[in-house]
Amino acid sequence: MDGKIYVDKTEYIYRLIAHNSSKLFFMSRPRRFGKSLTVSALKALFSGRRELFKGLYIDGTDWKWEKHPVIHFEFNDLETTTLESFEKSLAWHVERKLSEAGYSYNKSISPADNFGKAIETLAVQKDEKGNEVHRGVAILIDEYDAPVGHALGDIDFAEKIRDRLSVVYSQMKNRTGDIRFLFMTGVSKFTRLSVFSALNNIVDVSQDSEYATMFGYTEEELSANFEEHLREHARIMGKSYEDYRAEMKQWYNGFRFAPDDVTTVYNPISVALTLAKKKRGFKATWATTGRPSMLMNYLKREDMLRIDVERLRGVSDAEFDVAELRYLRPVAMLFQAGYLTIKDYDPLTESYTLGVPDEEVRRDLCTLMTGVVANKDMQWAASLGGKLLAEMWDDFFEGLQSLYAAMAYGSTERRVHENSYGRCLSFLLASCGFRFRMESVQSNGRADVVAEHPALVCIFELKVDEPVDRAFAQIREKKYAEPFLADGRHIWLIGLSFDSKTRHLVDFAAEPFQP
Repeated sequence: MDGKIYVDKTEYIYRLIAHNSSKLFFMSRPRRFGKSLTVSALKALFSGRRELFKGLYIDGTDWKWEKHPVIHFEFNDLETTTLESFEKSLAWHVERKLSEAGYSYNKSISPADNFGKAIETLAVQKDEKGNEVHRGVAILIDEYDAPVGHALGDIDFAEKIRDRLSVVYSQMKNRTGDIRFLFMTGVSKFTRLSVFSALNNIVDVSQDSEYATMFGYTEEELSANFEEHLREHARIMGKSYEDYRAEMKQWYNGFRFAPDDVTTVYNPISVALTLAKKKRGFKATWATTGRPSMLMNYLKREDMLRIDVERLRGVSDAEFDVAELRYLRPVAMLFQAGYLTIKDYDPLTESYTLGVPDEEVRRDLCTLMTGVVANKDMQWAASLGGKLLAEMWDDFFEGLQSLYAAMAYGSTERRVHENSYGRCLSFLLASCGFRFRMESVQSNGRADVVAEHPALVCIFELKVDEPVDRAFAQIREKKYAEPFLADGRHIWLIGLSFDSKTRHLVDFAAEPFQP
């Protein structure tokens, strides 16, 4: 319609609403994966608007298209500047949404009590003959956790917001008989929110293999729906179709949402933005649509320096638990925000291996982590990577000194392990597209960091309490540059020297390799 493409996911919706023993569902997915669009589709379905689904999977099923009252909350845009502003925003939103559903709002009672009364009242409707019929209410809550996530920079404040929301959600506890269907979406599962304790029969399908590909595009869906655009983009980029598809998969396909289903999917917003613009190269597009405030308000540099985001083994289900806001785990937050995904699952140990989904996420995450470690914004982190690529060594080293000075600051200094300096450098390298190896094994020894980019190769040697001359001598003696002599790229030898007492970067230099 109107030149737009709609990927039909209504088969998954049909599984949820038609022949399922449960009627209460929760689905967690990263932002921009189509949760809100799915909620809108459910609203249209329960409103009986069959004309909107003509030609789609569900139109050919036995779904009866009965009209139900729909209460549709969207909590992502609630005001969270102060507790007072949040309470006013929540009250206004509840009143507006209940009124849209056909309920006569009573200003003399609380928004939560109005919600409970609305469920009871709207569950009973009149049929064509004027008889009262109990059909139940469809309740759709999009981004149920967003206000809590927005406030995570202040845990006391976030807990107060959580408590206010819990009062609203608890209204469903004794009214499940009046609920025809509940679908609740979010980024995280805050199990201390009363919706989970009150509705002990709510089904979390977030990691259910039956719904693993409900959000995002599989390879087959991409080919079936976008081939004309894909081939045109491949032509613009001057690549064969096969090479183009392989590179696109590397950039945007890597999200796996179920331990028992190895299928990975593309981020839908990345596909949409890439194929709409068709530029001569792939870019990190997901980040341009915003970053989750939940993650931005939570991350601390001491947490990030301990995490190897490329390969996290032995992660248990307990590490995904976000019951206590004061004890949030960085792995859980990164996973639920979409910066980590399932790479493998061992049923014997019931443990996960997690990793970064794709190149787009890797670059954005590493820019984010560089900024977090340096206690600076992401624009600063991105510009530092740009200076490295432009071989602006004076500016690059000035920024690198600032980065390492921030690592050694204050009470966290004793907790920073020596290998964190190499890991911090790896964040920066990955953020600007380098492929790198730490402790790179070569025939004559181990280079500390070897970083490759289409434009240049950088060989880093890190020393503690030794001059950078020693670093250059080692690089030359061990012939770390030899594997790259034939490919024509600029090769830079980079020495970094740290003071063990202050942990500051105190000496540094870069030299072009001379055979």
